[in-house]
Amino acid sequence: MDSPNAAPRFATEARATAVLAAPLVAGHLATGLIGFVDAAIAGHHGTRTLAAVAVGAALYALPMMLPMGTLMALPPAISQLDGAGRRAEIGPLFRQGLWLALALGVAMFVVMTIAGHALDPMGIAADVRPGARDFLHGIRWGAPALTLYLAMRYLSDGLHWSLPTMVFGFGGLLVLVPLGYMFTFGFDGLPGIRIPEMGAGGLGLASAAMLWAQALAFALYLARARRFAPLALSARFDRPRRAPIAALLRNGLPIGVTVAMEGGLFIVTALLIGRLGALPVAAHQIAINVSALCFMVPFGLAEATTVRVGHARGRGSADGVRRAAKAGYALALFTQACSALVLLAGNDLLVSLYTRDAAAAALAASLLLYAAAFQFPDGIQVVSAGALRGLGDTRVPMFLAAAAYWGVGMPLGAGLGLGLGWGPKGMWIGLIAGLGVAAVLLGWRFQRASARPLPVGP
Repeated sequence: MDSPNAAPRFATEARATAVLAAPLVAGHLATGLIGFVDAAIAGHHGTRTLAAVAVGAALYALPMMLPMGTLMALPPAISQLDGAGRRAEIGPLFRQGLWLALALGVAMFVVMTIAGHALDPMGIAADVRPGARDFLHGIRWGAPALTLYLAMRYLSDGLHWSLPTMVFGFGGLLVLVPLGYMFTFGFDGLPGIRIPEMGAGGLGLASAAMLWAQALAFALYLARARRFAPLALSARFDRPRRAPIAALLRNGLPIGVTVAMEGGLFIVTALLIGRLGALPVAAHQIAINVSALCFMVPFGLAEATTVRVGHARGRGSADGVRRAAKAGYALALFTQACSALVLLAGNDLLVSLYTRDAAAAALAASLLLYAAAFQFPDGIQVVSAGALRGLGDTRVPMFLAAAAYWGVGMPLGAGLGLGLGWGPKGMWIGLIAGLGVAAVLLGWRFQRASARPLPVGP
């Protein structure tokens, strides 16, 4: 039987989660708008450029998923130390996290270099390959900046300070919009300054420049902000140490694989659609970009849920863990209902922002109706995964994600889309199925994990 204080405590928790999540959501929306800017600039340059950026962005995102997910071990680790009153250990952990981030960024650069030469064996349409390769070779230079930025961002998020995520996210847009336009279309509006038209390759270079601007700005902020001064983040130089990096990898690699399992479902879907030609690729890119913008909201809520659950776990409060998760679920269900309504009612208007090609617009608008169908399972699965990260439960969710996305979603989508000839719509039915199964499995896993006694300490 619930205590008389249960409802007020839940309302307090929901408010705390919402306050923490709001800047995260805004920051993720800014990140999603980066994809919108890329797609909009490429779409106005031409359908072939948009298709090239779609394939290039997919091959950029695929190697990004594992480093991004691996570094997601930082927020719960930091929030657990904070909740347990062990703030003196946060600075040393963060410095080891930077070493890990740098190594992951370099590995990501190497993978993207190789991926640029693998377009032919993948069967990507011949008219799309050159632009996709140019985009990849441009944006790869920003890979180390991205992983270092994520490490700094996750430090701040883990300490319940998510405002910088929003500020630097929108700051990146201020860099990308002018650079992206000038590098894509060319520029000679100032005496002595002439930038040649570079198409998709120029957009990749502009994105890399934006990533370095974000990383350098965040590093300067951490060095100067009074909020972080007691943590002595840069008080000394620490060499890489095996034990803390191994601990981050033990928790982070399963998260990275889980994130890659879900992200890979969407990315491989894009690459398979890339076999069908420029028009289906362009339409899919528009629809998936709008869907990605919608996903930024539950993704931010999931990260806030991770921090709140991790803080409660650090305090040793089982009730706090369950309350934090319930708040995350409630907020996600509300926001996903809003997203579904927007996609159902405004699909034609949203598509018109991307392209003037009537055929691409019509196909993209129809795909957004499928996107509306997976809003609820998408919200449930991502919040469940976030709550499990807060508990430090990462290995079993990895296998559950593999079963959902690659045991159900991808085979069904490929069978319908390519085997039966349903095209992009068949692939999107596979996305819906994969996310639905993941929502059931990860929700069930959290119910079991949260019922067990909490371990002592972080």
